[in-house]
Amino acid sequence: MADQSPPPEMIASPGVPVIRNVNWGGLWTLYVKEVRRFFKVQLQTIWAPAVTTLLFLVVFTVALGGGGRTVTLDGRAIHFADFIAPGLIVMGMLQNAFANASFSLLVGKIQGTIVDYLMPPLSTGELLAALCGGAVTRAFCVGAAVWLAMALWPGVSVTPHHLWAILWFGFLGSLFLALMGVLTSIWAEKFDHAAAVTNFVVAPLALLSGTFYSVDRLAPTFQAISHANPFFYIISGFRYGFLGVADSPILIGSLAILAIDIVLALLCYWLLRSGWKIKS
Repeated sequence: MADQSPPPEMIASPGVPVIRNVNWGGLWTLYVKEVRRFFKVQLQTIWAPAVTTLLFLVVFTVALGGGGRTVTLDGRAIHFADFIAPGLIVMGMLQNAFANASFSLLVGKIQGTIVDYLMPPLSTGELLAALCGGAVTRAFCVGAAVWLAMALWPGVSVTPHHLWAILWFGFLGSLFLALMGVLTSIWAEKFDHAAAVTNFVVAPLALLSGTFYSVDRLAPTFQAISHANPFFYIISGFRYGFLGVADSPILIGSLAILAIDIVLALLCYWLLRSGWKIKS
């Protein structure tokens, strides 16, 4: 009969913890669970957003980009389709990062399965990292699908010029919306609450952040409002990765979004640790 004893690494003396420091096995398991959840319905979670974003490109280039229209950015004339394409890619990434992160805990609270997140031997930081990791992964999957569709679309150039900027600002932006999604799922008590944040916070900030226009063309008041929008720095930095020019200083935008991510991460950590609206 085969030996059924546990492996040596799972044996510990009484009172000595088997899991020390970071529970990498549990963290990886929850991350894979989050990724598999949206991959099982990838037609809805990845390919549908890619098609919707491509339709945005088609509509706006046909309606506004005809006749060789260009946008002047930092003294350089850029074809309109090439200008809006990076903004549309990262906008799709941000919206889907939020959608993924705002779903996990919320559906657990509504269906009564929140215990599946609370009972495993995971620390608060590991739980938060796995949830955000799944959301960021979905964001990059959507971004890759949108980029591929635009690369095959005639009349649009999405050749990367600074890959580091694309990856860095894509990561910072996706993490920003993932943390916002976790914060929303902690606060929300029903799907209407999450939908309200999507419709009245995320969507307006994304659409009014310079995705379809250069903020330099706006009046000074609206320029100031745009510069107070975190989405503006994400889109500007991400666009820099494709075009080599940006609406704002790259270093300032990077530091601003990184600081916001740190603050949101600490806030989410504190709320998860306190059990607010999660633990009875």
